[in-house]
Amino acid sequence: MTQADQLENAILARAERLATEYRERAQRARDTILREAAEKLRLREQREEAIAKTLGERAYRQQVQAEELKLQTQLDLVRWNLVREVEARLADRMRAHAKDSAAYLKTLTALIAAALCEVERDEVEVRANSADRTLLQAHWTEVAAALPKHRQARLGDASIETLGGVMVESNDGRIRVDNTFEGRLARLRSRLQQVILERLVPSGFETGSIFGG
Repeated sequence: MTQADQLENAILARAERLATEYRERAQRARDTILREAAEKLRLREQREEAIAKTLGERAYRQQVQAEELKLQTQLDLVRWNLVREVEARLADRMRAHAKDSAAYLKTLTALIAAALCEVERDEVEVRANSADRTLLQAHWTEVAAALPKHRQARLGDASIETLGGVMVESNDGRIRVDNTFEGRLARLRSRLQQVILERLVPSGFETGSIFGG
């Protein structure tokens, strides 16, 4: 074998080794690219799943919140209707109570006396609706005798618009106690709403008497 042949064989052998080396390097590069592509695909799928999950959870929360809001609106309506129903019952009870003149006169007298304890004045004016004023006027001596001593109450000349009860005001007009049906009902309304909210059944709450105690 001539020197030229030997050189040619060496070049061919070297070429084969390089070819093998490059082929193996290309294979490793291909595997790396495929592995990285698979990892990127996996990460993208995970992100898409996370986004889909987040969107799903958000949509679910929005649906739950919408249902809760709807339910709260319904509960508010039920509570409001119950309050109005109770107020109507109390008004009916008030009208029935006013028909019993003897018992109602005691109620009016008690309301005046209670107001006198809050008005820090010796002289006050008592005002009532037309019917109640007539009843009080007919028994004013009896009413005045039942009031706290050293306190003077005068029955006002003008009547007021109210279902029942009295408005008591100091002579200087600076202190006023609203013991009318409407005034006492307004003070009772927050408690009434609380009881209805706690029980939320028409037959479960206590109406009490706005003219009691």
